[in-house]
Amino acid sequence: MKLVIALRPSKGSNTPKKSSTFPLTLEFDKDVTIQEVKKAIAKKNPKYYIERQKISTTANLSPDDSALLSEANITDGDTVYFKDLGAQIGWKTVFLIEYAGPIVIHPIFYYLGSFIYGSTFEHSKMQTVAFFLVLFHFLKREVETLFVHRFSHGTMPFQNVFKNSFHYHVLSGVNIAFWLYGPWYGKGSENAEISKLFMFICVFVFFFAEFSNLLTHITLRNLRPAGSRVRRIPYGYGFDWVSCPNYFFETVAWVAFSVMTNSYAAWFFVLVAYGQMYLWAVKKHQNYLKEFKDYPKNRKAIIPFVV
Repeated sequence: MKLVIALRPSKGSNTPKKSSTFPLTLEFDKDVTIQEVKKAIAKKNPKYYIERQKISTTANLSPDDSALLSEANITDGDTVYFKDLGAQIGWKTVFLIEYAGPIVIHPIFYYLGSFIYGSTFEHSKMQTVAFFLVLFHFLKREVETLFVHRFSHGTMPFQNVFKNSFHYHVLSGVNIAFWLYGPWYGKGSENAEISKLFMFICVFVFFFAEFSNLLTHITLRNLRPAGSRVRRIPYGYGFDWVSCPNYFFETVAWVAFSVMTNSYAAWFFVLVAYGQMYLWAVKKHQNYLKEFKDYPKNRKAIIPFVV
C-alpha cells in the first residue's frame, strides 16, 4: 500500500509563498499518524520541528497527532495543509520565567526603598508579612512548575512569553511592590495600623488557600500519566464543588492578601486575575460537560454554589 499526500501552506501561515520546502509531496508505504507526517516534514526541513507544525485537512480540521491519516479521512492523493506556528518555547520554561518576575521585583522595592522613594523609613509589620507572603506564593508556583504540573501541550509561541509575563512582572510585580512597600504604609503610618488578630486571620486564610490550591494541583497531576494527554473527570477535595477549585483557592489567597494590606494595587491585581481565571474556568467547565456524559451536573465552574 502506498499513500501519497501533498502539503501546501495554509492561510495565515508564516511559511513564505516561495518556499524551498513547500509544496511538498510525501509518500508512505502504509497508513501513518499525523505525528509521523510531521516527523517527515521536519526531516525535510529541520526548521519546522514538530512542535512548530500544524496540520489541517481541506475541511479546516486539525487532527490529533495520534490520529491515523485514514481516521482523519485523508486518502491517497489528498492535499493537506501546513501552518508554521513560529518559534516555540516550552510551557514549563514560560511558567518559570513568569513566576520569577515577582520573586526578583519585590525584593528590589522592599530592600531598596530609600533609593526608589527618596526617603528613609522603617517597614511596618504588615509590609514585612505581605512581602514574605508574596515570595512564598511565587516560590510555591515555581516548585509546582518543576515537580507537580503536567502540561497537555509541550510548547507555545515564543512571543506569548512577553504577553504572559506582563501579568506577573507588571501587575503582581511592579504594580503591587511599588505601592505596597512605600513610606505611606511604613511603620507608624495610619494605613499600616491593623490588629495582630486581624493579620493572623488573613495570614491563616492565605495559607489555607495556598495549601488547598496545592492539593488540587496534585489531584490534577495524578489524573494524567506522564507523557500522555489523557483527560479524566477529577474528584476529591474541592472538585466536589467546582470544576476548577485551583482557581477558586488562588482567588481566596489573593483576596486574603488584599484584605490584609488594604492595597488598591493588590485589589486591582485580584480583579484582573479573577477575570482571566473565570474565563478559563467557564471554558474548562463547558468542555468537561461536553466530553463526559457522566460529569457531575451539580458542579459550578469556579465559585461553589454561585458560578
